[in-house]
Amino acid sequence: MSLHEMGIPAVDLDLFINGSPEQKAQFVKDLGRAYEDIGFVAVKNHLIDEATVHKLYNEVQKFFALPTEMKLKYEDKALAGQRGYTSFGREHAKGSNAGDLKEFWHFGQEVEGDDPIRSEYPANIFVDEMPDFNEVGIKAYKDLERTGKFMLRALAIYLGLDETYFDAKIHNGNSILRPIHYPPITEEPKSAVRAGQHEDINLITLLIGASADGLEVLNKNNEWVAVTALPDHIVVNVGDMLQRHTNGKLKSTTHRVVNPPREKWGSSRFSIPFFLHPRSEMRLDCLASCVPAGEKPMWEPISAGEFLDERLAEIGLKK
Repeated sequence: MSLHEMGIPAVDLDLFINGSPEQKAQFVKDLGRAYEDIGFVAVKNHLIDEATVHKLYNEVQKFFALPTEMKLKYEDKALAGQRGYTSFGREHAKGSNAGDLKEFWHFGQEVEGDDPIRSEYPANIFVDEMPDFNEVGIKAYKDLERTGKFMLRALAIYLGLDETYFDAKIHNGNSILRPIHYPPITEEPKSAVRAGQHEDINLITLLIGASADGLEVLNKNNEWVAVTALPDHIVVNVGDMLQRHTNGKLKSTTHRVVNPPREKWGSSRFSIPFFLHPRSEMRLDCLASCVPAGEKPMWEPISAGEFLDERLAEIGLKK
């Protein structure tokens, strides 16, 4: 089954970066339509190479295989899950009290230059026993951040903005790389999902193909559609910040991770999303060009930092 048959369009980022003016314009059109329609696309010729992806998955699996007491050395609950390790079941979907069946790690921004925004971010937590884990995590972060910058440039053009509209807003932004481990299911689960249905908080999310199936998105017909990216693709979806900024023109699609069939309960699932966030001062106020004449914006004005704080409290990571 192709990605198109599953309702998830595929695009080639190289056509935007290196293609002819006509190819670049077609990429912009295809991407914009997909994000108005379902909010998800599969992207090939992105900027994270296969060797980095392979090494990252190997290191992530080694980390989560460490003894629990060793992993807990790297959990700082005062950071509200912003850096380092977050233990099993601490996060939940908005509106749900049931903890998701996962544990995860967060790599954050390594600020470039003498940008005063450095004071807003906690320092990254690094694993003493695993220098390769630390190194490849930061490399993957930067590769996905670059990929995201080009995706946002295409969307800026689609929205009638200057191509580099988002560049300064995401430079040294509050993005997060989150390796996730969904452990084997050892007893009858209370729900059918490893991660409850939700929308992402950020501008866009870039997902390196998971180690097992399970991701499902809710299409406009209110049907759950399984998403399985091809090996050389990443999946990129719209988050709530971008939906809000475009007054709902671009869709932040509801998605979830469902439990595997019973015969696969004994298998772990690993997934590595990159949540691309802007700087905290970015305004998410609805773009005037996205608000029909005579209508009011769908959302009240708010900054990215204020919006993030609200949502972290809603999902249980911040008081």
